Amino acid sequence: MMPDFLTTLFKNQQYNPDNFFLIAGPCVVENEELVMEVADKVSSICKRLEIPYVFKASYRKANRTSANSFTGIGDDNGLSLIKKVGATYGLPTTSDIHAHEEAAMAAPFIDILQIPAFLCRQTDLLIAAAETGKIVNVKKGQFLNGPSMKFAVDKIRKAGNQQVMLTERGNTFGYTDLVVDYRNITWMKEHNAPVIMDCTHALQQPNQSSGITGGNPQLIGTIAKAAIATGADGLFIETHPNPAVAKSDGANMLRLDLLEPLLEQLVKLRKAVI
Repeated sequence: MMPDFLTTLFKNQQYNPDNFFLIAGPCVVENEELVMEVADKVSSICKRLEIPYVFKASYRKANRTSANSFTGIGDDNGLSLIKKVGATYGLPTTSDIHAHEEAAMAAPFIDILQIPAFLCRQTDLLIAAAETGKIVNVKKGQFLNGPSMKFAVDKIRKAGNQQVMLTERGNTFGYTDLVVDYRNITWMKEHNAPVIMDCTHALQQPNQSSGITGGNPQLIGTIAKAAIATGADGLFIETHPNPAVAKSDGANMLRLDLLEPLLEQLVKLRKAVI
């Protein structure tokens, strides 16, 4: 059953309560045309399939392999465009924050504060996010297992915020790859928090010598289907009309025109397993 804070989040959408929810959008705000195109397309698909939908885009990318990598169009511009997407399409929105002082800055613009995986142990960041009163989605560190995420959950709840979600995004496997251990979905659900599968970042191949993160987007469907089968409450999928020209994480994003047939399959699978 969906917790009350998610029921409230999706109150303006018509959806099947037995469906998973979807967090999706481009990796980063590149320009207004991109975020509007993606939000328009994905919201239309989700409305037809009765999937509750959260629009996602990063207003700034702080964790980049190379100093030459694109980081954003400016915090105010990025956040304002995310807020405009939410207002235009009637969608809840999310973006990641990277330091405790960003929590209060970003909170007026978005509905869910996302904590990056590498920062999931940062106590001051978690507390600052909790104190905004917004929903906090914590990505599990690539160096942690599901049971150890109880400490991140405890920090947020002890700060007075019960609105917490957890996201699985794979574990470090060697120097340049990740592997998904689906036991973590079951283990993290034991923390009484909705659990999301990040289907695109789980397929990253980080730390490439080229200075650009690689990926295996052809396996997004495999990751998503296994997550639904193992009880994930939500899916996180970054998508772009043309990943080859995306300014961030193009190597592991799903091409936008491939999203609808994948979601159709996943809705059928969800019905079979619940």
